[in-house]
Amino acid sequence: MIEAANSRSVTWKGPDRARVARDWWRRLQPRRSDSTGVPGAGGDRGDPAALARLRRASTVAQAMAEEATLDLFRRLGLTRADADTARLPRVAVIAMVLAHVRDDREHDGERRRSAIQAVGRRTLEDTDSAKMSPLRFRRLLACRDDDDEDLAREMRRLVQLAGCAVNVGDLAESLFYWNERTRNRWAFDYFGAGFAAPDHELQAPKTMTDAD
Repeated sequence: MIEAANSRSVTWKGPDRARVARDWWRRLQPRRSDSTGVPGAGGDRGDPAALARLRRASTVAQAMAEEATLDLFRRLGLTRADADTARLPRVAVIAMVLAHVRDDREHDGERRRSAIQAVGRRTLEDTDSAKMSPLRFRRLLACRDDDDEDLAREMRRLVQLAGCAVNVGDLAESLFYWNERTRNRWAFDYFGAGFAAPDHELQAPKTMTDAD
Protein backbone atom coordinates (compact mmCIF):
# COMPACT_ATOMS: atom_id res chain seq x y z
CA MET A 1 0.00 0.00 0.00
CA ILE A 2 2.79 2.39 0.92
CA GLU A 3 6.34 2.47 -0.33
CA ALA A 4 8.26 4.74 2.01
CA ALA A 5 11.50 6.43 1.05
CA ASN A 6 11.45 8.56 4.18
CA SER A 7 8.91 9.90 6.67
CA ARG A 8 7.33 12.29 4.17
CA SER A 9 8.15 10.83 0.76
CA VAL A 10 5.66 8.06 0.15
CA THR A 11 3.71 6.60 -2.72
CA TRP A 12 0.03 5.92 -2.13
CA LYS A 13 -1.47 2.76 -3.58
CA GLY A 14 -4.58 2.51 -1.45
CA PRO A 15 -8.33 2.74 -2.11
CA ASP A 16 -10.36 5.74 -3.25
CA ARG A 17 -9.51 8.16 -0.45
CA ALA A 18 -12.41 10.54 -1.12
CA ARG A 19 -14.99 7.76 -1.07
CA VAL A 20 -13.51 6.11 2.02
CA ALA A 21 -13.37 9.39 3.95
CA ARG A 22 -16.93 10.27 2.96
CA ASP A 23 -18.21 6.86 4.05
CA TRP A 24 -16.37 7.19 7.37
CA TRP A 25 -17.83 10.66 7.92
CA ARG A 26 -21.35 9.46 7.14
CA ARG A 27 -21.06 6.57 9.57
CA LEU A 28 -20.36 9.02 12.39
CA GLN A 29 -23.27 11.35 11.63
CA PRO A 30 -26.38 11.16 13.83
CA ARG A 31 -29.10 9.05 12.29
CA ARG A 32 -31.94 11.06 10.77
CA SER A 33 -35.53 9.95 10.46
CA ASP A 34 -36.20 11.09 6.89
CA SER A 35 -35.71 9.09 3.70
CA THR A 36 -33.78 11.63 1.65
CA GLY A 37 -30.47 9.80 1.73
CA VAL A 38 -28.84 12.31 4.06
CA PRO A 39 -25.95 11.16 6.29
CA GLY A 40 -27.03 8.47 8.72
CA ALA A 41 -30.54 8.06 7.32
CA GLY A 42 -31.58 4.45 7.41
CA GLY A 43 -28.10 3.31 8.41
CA ASP A 44 -26.06 3.23 11.57
CA ARG A 45 -27.04 5.45 14.46
CA GLY A 46 -23.75 7.26 14.14
CA ASP A 47 -21.36 8.22 16.90
CA PRO A 48 -22.09 11.78 18.10
CA ALA A 49 -19.77 11.28 21.07
CA ALA A 50 -16.81 10.54 18.81
CA LEU A 51 -17.62 13.58 16.68
CA ALA A 52 -17.78 15.75 19.78
CA ARG A 53 -14.40 14.52 21.02
CA LEU A 54 -12.78 15.14 17.65
CA ARG A 55 -14.27 18.63 17.55
CA ARG A 56 -12.89 19.35 21.00
CA ALA A 57 -9.43 18.00 20.17
CA SER A 58 -7.04 20.93 20.45
CA THR A 59 -3.99 19.08 19.15
CA VAL A 60 -3.27 16.46 16.53
CA ALA A 61 -2.02 14.15 19.28
CA GLN A 62 -5.43 14.27 20.97
CA ALA A 63 -7.14 13.35 17.70
CA MET A 64 -4.66 10.51 17.17
CA ALA A 65 -5.80 9.01 20.47
CA GLU A 66 -9.40 8.68 19.27
CA GLU A 67 -10.73 5.30 18.16
CA ALA A 68 -12.57 6.95 15.26
CA THR A 69 -9.25 8.24 13.89
CA LEU A 70 -7.73 4.77 13.98
CA ASP A 71 -10.85 3.46 12.25
CA LEU A 72 -10.36 5.96 9.42
CA PHE A 73 -6.66 5.02 9.29
CA ARG A 74 -7.63 1.37 8.85
CA ARG A 75 -10.35 2.08 6.29
CA LEU A 76 -7.83 4.00 4.19
CA GLY A 77 -5.90 0.76 3.85
CA LEU A 78 -3.07 1.79 6.14
CA THR A 79 -1.45 -0.50 8.69
CA ARG A 80 0.55 -0.18 11.87
CA ALA A 81 3.74 -0.26 9.79
CA ASP A 82 2.61 2.92 8.04
CA ALA A 83 2.37 4.86 11.30
CA ASP A 84 6.09 5.65 11.00
CA THR A 85 5.54 7.44 7.67
CA ALA A 86 3.69 10.41 9.23
CA ARG A 87 0.41 9.05 7.86
CA LEU A 88 -1.25 8.69 11.25
CA PRO A 89 -0.85 12.39 12.18
CA ARG A 90 -2.23 13.39 8.78
CA VAL A 91 -5.21 11.06 9.13
CA ALA A 92 -5.78 12.62 12.56
CA VAL A 93 -5.88 16.06 10.89
CA ILE A 94 -8.46 14.77 8.41
CA ALA A 95 -10.57 13.33 11.24
CA MET A 96 -10.51 16.47 13.40
CA VAL A 97 -11.36 18.69 10.41
CA LEU A 98 -14.14 16.50 8.97
CA ALA A 99 -15.72 16.26 12.42
CA HIS A 100 -16.72 19.92 12.05
CA VAL A 101 -18.52 19.34 8.73
CA ARG A 102 -22.31 19.12 9.10
CA ASP A 103 -23.31 18.96 5.44
CA ASP A 104 -21.50 17.26 2.55
CA ARG A 105 -21.79 19.65 -0.42
CA GLU A 106 -20.28 17.81 -3.34
CA HIS A 107 -22.15 19.78 -6.00
CA ASP A 108 -23.39 23.31 -6.56
CA GLY A 109 -26.35 22.69 -8.83
CA GLU A 110 -24.98 20.48 -11.60
CA ARG A 111 -21.38 21.54 -11.06
CA ARG A 112 -18.94 19.73 -8.83
CA ARG A 113 -17.72 22.01 -6.07
CA SER A 114 -14.31 21.63 -4.46
CA ALA A 115 -13.81 22.32 -0.77
CA ILE A 116 -12.20 25.73 -1.26
CA GLN A 117 -14.98 26.88 -3.61
CA ALA A 118 -17.28 26.90 -0.59
CA VAL A 119 -15.46 30.00 0.67
CA GLY A 120 -14.00 31.43 -2.54
CA ARG A 121 -15.22 33.81 -5.21
CA ARG A 122 -18.02 32.82 -7.52
CA THR A 123 -16.16 34.45 -10.41
CA LEU A 124 -12.78 36.07 -10.78
CA GLU A 125 -14.34 39.52 -11.03
CA ASP A 126 -16.74 39.09 -8.09
CA THR A 127 -14.33 40.20 -5.38
CA ASP A 128 -16.99 40.56 -2.68
CA SER A 129 -18.42 37.04 -2.89
CA ALA A 130 -15.64 35.19 -1.04
CA LYS A 131 -16.36 34.13 2.54
CA MET A 132 -12.65 33.75 3.22
CA SER A 133 -10.50 36.86 2.90
CA PRO A 134 -7.51 36.79 0.52
CA LEU A 135 -5.23 37.31 3.52
CA ARG A 136 -6.54 34.23 5.31
CA PHE A 137 -6.43 32.25 2.07
CA ARG A 138 -2.76 33.14 1.65
CA ARG A 139 -2.20 32.01 5.21
CA LEU A 140 -3.88 28.70 4.42
CA LEU A 141 -1.77 28.15 1.30
CA ALA A 142 1.34 28.93 3.33
CA CYS A 143 0.70 25.92 5.58
CA ARG A 144 3.58 23.51 5.21
CA ASP A 145 2.92 19.84 4.66
CA ASP A 146 5.02 18.99 7.71
CA ASP A 147 3.07 21.29 10.07
CA ASP A 148 -0.04 19.29 10.89
CA GLU A 149 -1.11 21.58 13.73
CA ASP A 150 -1.13 24.68 11.53
CA LEU A 151 -2.90 22.85 8.72
CA ALA A 152 -5.59 21.54 11.07
CA ARG A 153 -6.20 25.01 12.50
CA GLU A 154 -6.54 26.72 9.12
CA MET A 155 -8.71 23.96 7.64
CA ARG A 156 -11.05 24.04 10.62
CA ARG A 157 -11.40 27.76 10.05
CA LEU A 158 -12.29 27.09 6.40
CA VAL A 159 -15.07 24.71 7.46
CA GLN A 160 -16.45 27.29 9.88
CA LEU A 161 -16.43 30.03 7.24
CA ALA A 162 -18.25 27.67 4.87
CA GLY A 163 -21.06 27.24 7.38
CA CYS A 164 -19.85 23.69 8.04
CA ALA A 165 -20.99 22.68 4.53
CA VAL A 166 -18.18 21.53 2.22
CA ASN A 167 -17.27 18.74 -0.17
CA VAL A 168 -16.15 16.08 2.32
CA GLY A 169 -14.37 13.87 -0.20
CA ASP A 170 -12.42 16.69 -1.80
CA LEU A 171 -11.46 18.16 1.56
CA ALA A 172 -10.16 14.82 2.81
CA GLU A 173 -8.19 14.08 -0.34
CA SER A 174 -6.75 17.58 -0.46
CA LEU A 175 -5.57 17.21 3.13
CA PHE A 176 -4.06 13.82 2.39
CA TYR A 177 -2.12 15.31 -0.51
CA TRP A 178 -1.40 18.82 0.72
CA ASN A 179 1.30 19.59 -1.84
CA GLU A 180 2.10 22.09 -4.55
CA ARG A 181 -0.31 20.54 -7.02
CA THR A 182 -3.20 20.71 -4.57
CA ARG A 183 -2.37 24.29 -3.58
CA ASN A 184 -2.26 25.35 -7.24
CA ARG A 185 -5.70 23.85 -7.85
CA TRP A 186 -7.09 25.56 -4.77
CA ALA A 187 -5.74 28.92 -5.93
CA PHE A 188 -7.66 28.61 -9.21
CA ASP A 189 -10.80 27.50 -7.39
CA TYR A 190 -10.66 30.18 -4.69
CA PHE A 191 -10.49 32.99 -7.21
CA GLY A 192 -13.25 31.50 -9.36
CA ALA A 193 -10.84 31.04 -12.26
CA GLY A 194 -12.29 27.72 -13.29
CA PHE A 195 -11.74 28.48 -16.96
CA ALA A 196 -8.00 28.04 -16.42
CA ALA A 197 -7.97 25.55 -13.57
CA PRO A 198 -6.34 22.12 -13.66
CA ASP A 199 -8.58 19.07 -13.84
CA HIS A 200 -10.59 18.72 -10.63
CA GLU A 201 -10.03 14.98 -10.64
CA LEU A 202 -7.07 14.65 -8.32
CA GLN A 203 -4.33 12.29 -9.39
CA ALA A 204 -2.06 11.01 -6.68
CA PRO A 205 1.36 12.63 -6.91
CA LYS A 206 4.49 10.56 -6.63
CA THR A 207 5.20 11.93 -3.18
CA MET A 208 3.14 13.26 -0.33
CA THR A 209 5.05 16.52 -0.37
CA ASP A 210 6.85 18.70 -2.83
CA ALA A 211 10.21 20.29 -2.42
CA ASP A 212 9.46 23.54 -0.62
